[in-house]
Amino acid sequence: MTKEKKVLKRENWVSSFTLIGKPKLNDYTFKIDEKSEKSNWRYSSLNLGVDCGEKFGTVYCEMMGGYSEEGNSVIYAHGKNDDGSDNFDEQIVVDWDDRNNDEILETIGDLSFITVGLEKTDKDKTFYKKFLSAYDAIAYIKDHIDENTVINVKGSLKYSTYNDRTQCKKIINSIALSKVNDVSKYAARFTQSMLLDKDSASLKNVDKKKGIMYVDAKVLDYVKEIKGTEIKGQYPFPKQFEYVFPDLTNAEQCKKIMDKLFKVKKGITQITFEGDLIEGGAVVTTTIDDIPDDIKDMIDCGIFTEEEALVRCSSNGNREQRMVLTKPFIRLVGDEKMPVPQIFAEKYTEEDLIFDFNDDSQEVENVENNTTESVIASDDMSWLDSL
Repeated sequence: MTKEKKVLKRENWVSSFTLIGKPKLNDYTFKIDEKSEKSNWRYSSLNLGVDCGEKFGTVYCEMMGGYSEEGNSVIYAHGKNDDGSDNFDEQIVVDWDDRNNDEILETIGDLSFITVGLEKTDKDKTFYKKFLSAYDAIAYIKDHIDENTVINVKGSLKYSTYNDRTQCKKIINSIALSKVNDVSKYAARFTQSMLLDKDSASLKNVDKKKGIMYVDAKVLDYVKEIKGTEIKGQYPFPKQFEYVFPDLTNAEQCKKIMDKLFKVKKGITQITFEGDLIEGGAVVTTTIDDIPDDIKDMIDCGIFTEEEALVRCSSNGNREQRMVLTKPFIRLVGDEKMPVPQIFAEKYTEEDLIFDFNDDSQEVENVENNTTESVIASDDMSWLDSL
């Protein structure tokens, strides 16, 4: 008897980031119109570091796009409604050679495009240009980006797994000149919906020195397969976040926050948080054995040399990467724009998040670092020790 495929639907889901700072460019930032040595794939890639100031560090984001020289490449986009809003239910398939066809582009929803605003008009206004393909956007960005200007980069957080460890990539959707001229206003922030169960957060998992609590959540993202099992849909990736208490010395306040945001009585709660992206620290020396299999495949295809892959993985994959939750996200709902915290109790059941795999395992093990640093409590935080 054939098993029914499990389907998880995302609703009221947000997974985005914003970076404000100066770009950091090097010899490996751009790869333009490269040709794979072992296939007919031609591509461009961007691995951009943004210096977001002392608090946030240099945060890396990326973009990649290309086409097959065999002539069978297409771009998937979505349509738009009569009022001009995006219609995500209408899929549009664009042939590669038609990606600049104005008649076709007119039918496509705005969020299908990559927006770039790195030029000024003669009236000192930012000039925006839209691209359906990252391949074209990257070439344009390379010609117009300037290390001495402050930029605003927005995009989507994309999750995947490697060796049972959840990875988070920042995929660029737009990049433009920023009006910020004060380094103290540089920032690296994200908004992320997540799923919590009764064991996701506890005051026992508080790092008293840092003033944070570790939160073991799950995030939904599309995946083709896991452990050889076809998914082709949304999958709950385990991901550890950190939550910052306003005042860790205030026991009553901390317990109220726990009850309001993290206490799950039944099932799975969906909640959306705003937070800070913090990246930096010493780079760990990477060897070829540390490189994920998908990047090794790119080396084999000639997309990257081994040296290039080692440099990219060292600068982006082995630095300190923290996702620190700061406050719940509030959405303005309805015609009256009523502010509503995005908290949905019992959004899913625990069984909804369990997948059967070919190796008889049920869930991807959360191997995020759950170890709380051992710190001697000061007197004003002694209430934590009783937990």
